[in-house]
Formats: sequence, C-alpha cells, structure tokens
Amino acid sequence: MYKNLIIVFFLIVLTGCGKAQSNHNESSLPATEFSEKLSKTKDAQLIDVRTPGEFQNGHLKNAMNIDWKADDFADKAATLDKDKPVFVYCMSGPRSSAAAEKLQEMGFKNVYEMQGGMMKWRNANLPEIKASTSTGMSLVQYKELLKSETPVLVDFYAEWCAPCKKMEPYLKKIAKEMPDKVKIVRINADENTELCKALNVSALPVLKLYKNDKVAWENLGFVTEDEVRKQISK
Repeated sequence: MYKNLIIVFFLIVLTGCGKAQSNHNESSLPATEFSEKLSKTKDAQLIDVRTPGEFQNGHLKNAMNIDWKADDFADKAATLDKDKPVFVYCMSGPRSSAAAEKLQEMGFKNVYEMQGGMMKWRNANLPEIKASTSTGMSLVQYKELLKSETPVLVDFYAEWCAPCKKMEPYLKKIAKEMPDKVKIVRINADENTELCKALNVSALPVLKLYKNDKVAWENLGFVTEDEVRKQISK
C-alpha cells in the first residue's frame, strides 16, 4: 500500500512537470512560428521590450515599445488588456523571456515570446518596419577590413549583451598589448543589422578570427581571454 502511494506520487509529479514544460514550449516560439501565430491571433498585443534606440533601428509592424529595463515597465504593461493575447520580443531572447514571466505574474493569461528575438527574425528574412534609414557597414566595406597581413579579430557585440560587456575589457587589453599580432574590430550588431544578416550572425557575442582573409576560428557566446589569446597565437 505504501509503495503504491509513492508510485502514484511520483507519477503526479512527473505528469505535472511534463505539463509545465509543455506549456512553456507552447508559449516560446521560433521566429517563423511566432510570425504565423501573431498573424492569426485576433486582438494581439505586440510588445517590443528593447530600448527606444533599438526600436528605432527596426521593429515589427504594430509593435509598441515598452522597455523591459526601464523603471516604468510594469506601469506601462498594466495598461494592456490582460484577457487579450500578448506577444513579446527583444533582440536575442533573454529580455523577452524575463518580460513574459513578469507579465504572467501580473495576471496576463496568454503570453507568447519569440525565441532568439529580432536577430532570428531578421535571419529568417521576415518583414520589419525600418524607422531608421541607416543600415551600417556594407558587406563590401566589411571585406575591406579583412585585407590585412595581420590577423583580424572581429567582435560582434551589443550594449545590452552581458557577455559582450564582460569580454570588452580583455579585448581592448589584447588590442593594446598585441598590435603586431592582431587587429581587433568591434562591430555593434544593433547598428549593422544588414551586415549581421549577411554573415548569419543571429546571436551574440560572436568572435571571428580571420587569417589571410579567411575564417581561422569563430566562437558564439562567452569565451575566456586565455582561449582568445591561444587562437590568435596559433
């Protein structure tokens, strides 16, 4: 009898966890599925939780800008209808995930977030509203930067990217200490959306080390200073 109760208990726990995971997966959608769901949903409320500056560089049609990191996020979000579906996105995912969780805590019944944010949206060639005419560096200009006898390390970053900020000090230090061994070029992904799209840079940070105009090494996500120095010295 006691053993049977234990088995039943674990079945309930496992079933509950399974349902929770399933619900999370249903509300977190890849860019293409997010687009399809959004277009088919009546009375959808679309929120861009990036900064006003990021929003200005391009956003989804009919999106309202409510900055997740602003002090008044909750106040502005509270003005939305809790009974109508809410669609949330940011630049790469973390902010929209946090915002979606907050909205659910506030009582919003149906919240959908886009996996990978605008970077994945652009990578999938989905439409956006361009509030700014500037697209940044062209692919031709980028290739010109690589024409160097010295290896070139390109750092794709963004001001909102935590790992990027963590890597910035040591990249600047390497540039200062090893000018004869490497040329470091930092490219702001928010200001160079078309270039990122052309190079398939859909998440940050990204490092690309070029030797003789060819990629010798590349890395997605945080990487240690020792590893970067090791790759440069190869």
